[in-house]
Amino acid sequence: MYQRTITTLLSSMCAMLLMTAVSQAQTVLTLDDAIRIALSENTAVKVADKEIQRSEYAKKGTYASLFPQINGSASFQRTIKKQVMYMGGDDSSSSGSSSMFSGILDPIMYYIEQLYAGTGVTYIPYVAPATESSSSSGGIEVGRLNTYNFGVSASMPVVNPQLWESIRISGEAVELAVEKARESRLSTVTQVKQAYFAVLLAKEAFNVYKEVYENAVANFEQTERRYNVQKASELDYTRAKATVANAIPNVYNAESSIILALWQLKAVMGIDLDEDIDTAGALSDFAQHMFYDIHENDDIDLTGNSALRQLSIQADQLASTVRMQKYAYLPTLALSFSYSYNAMANNFKFSQYNWTPYSYLGLSLSIPIFSGGKRHSDVKQAIIQKEELDLQKVNTERQLRIGIRQYLQTMETNMKSYNSAQDAVATAQKAYDIASKSYNVGRSTLTDLNDAQLALTQSRLNVSQAIYNFVTAKASLEETIGFDFTE
Repeated sequence: MYQRTITTLLSSMCAMLLMTAVSQAQTVLTLDDAIRIALSENTAVKVADKEIQRSEYAKKGTYASLFPQINGSASFQRTIKKQVMYMGGDDSSSSGSSSMFSGILDPIMYYIEQLYAGTGVTYIPYVAPATESSSSSGGIEVGRLNTYNFGVSASMPVVNPQLWESIRISGEAVELAVEKARESRLSTVTQVKQAYFAVLLAKEAFNVYKEVYENAVANFEQTERRYNVQKASELDYTRAKATVANAIPNVYNAESSIILALWQLKAVMGIDLDEDIDTAGALSDFAQHMFYDIHENDDIDLTGNSALRQLSIQADQLASTVRMQKYAYLPTLALSFSYSYNAMANNFKFSQYNWTPYSYLGLSLSIPIFSGGKRHSDVKQAIIQKEELDLQKVNTERQLRIGIRQYLQTMETNMKSYNSAQDAVATAQKAYDIASKSYNVGRSTLTDLNDAQLALTQSRLNVSQAIYNFVTAKASLEETIGFDFTE
């Protein structure tokens, strides 16, 4: 009686603990709900959307190159030592000639000094060394101490084929970012599907092992009653008790698998790991999608594949790059304009400054003539890159075809396995019922009953595994062909 009480208490506690994780779930999500949440909350999807915005701004920045670029400028310059302008004869002239011109130049230089007195121009007399025969000449310091300049300038391209082609490349970069975001969404949908199916598989395993545990407890109680009236041997009693003990770890492991699978699903969806969610339905609900002629899809169209689409866009970009490099041989024409005010003074009396404007409007033509072969090398480099991409595209398509065949083969194999496992479940269930009734009336042993239970457990797990393998392979196939959930 004591052992029976312990067993009953253990059974009740185990059942309560095993159902805790499932009963605590508050939000029940279908597969479509989980996908919709992931497409709005998943970090990879958000990053991909940000990349689209960044590419669009980069494109706008390229278009801005077509408009005038206007810049303002201001400068102040303080002169430390003014420049000197010299007037007079040659240093190599004779002393006689120097003496002759000295009498003529000195009054002139004095007059110049008086004329520019107070204007910032200073006369500096030149004194030749005594040992050197030189002309008597002087120098004039030119300029003022303070120089100010304020102005505005503008420039814009008029004819620039390279710039026009770069705008086309920036537009293709936006298309590439959009396609990468689509690829991120396809990958997220596949990850959500596989995580969702993993939760359903863990639940199926939990249900199977829980039923095994309940059967083991019931068999133990039956054996215990027979043992108490001496109709069962101590060996059968011990084996029944060991069967119950062996069933408990399997149930706990199945429970832990559910919790881990739910965490993985939450992580893929991009929601808080502490949020209480549960999955709706059962894995068997997806079994109806397993029955169709799978060979009809052998020649699947890959136009929706994101990897091939990205390679096509990159091929267009490289083609534009080749044209852009060739356009480097063409002349360019640019328009420029400048307007500025200048002032020079020796003091800081701004109200007395004499500001003088300066402006110009011009066209500049640039004709490439020789660059040491750089332009030719750039063109060849772009052409080789395009050829490499073409080879990569062929290889990628080949690998995708191999992957599709593998997915189709997996789906077909598990479709057959599911049919076989279904028959095995029916047969194993019948065998277990017969063994259970025979054991209750003493016509079969506990070993026969345990063997029947093991066969039933394995066949039920095989059914769930076949469905799981099929739907996960189907999810990967849909990602490969570019099946868009939002579409």
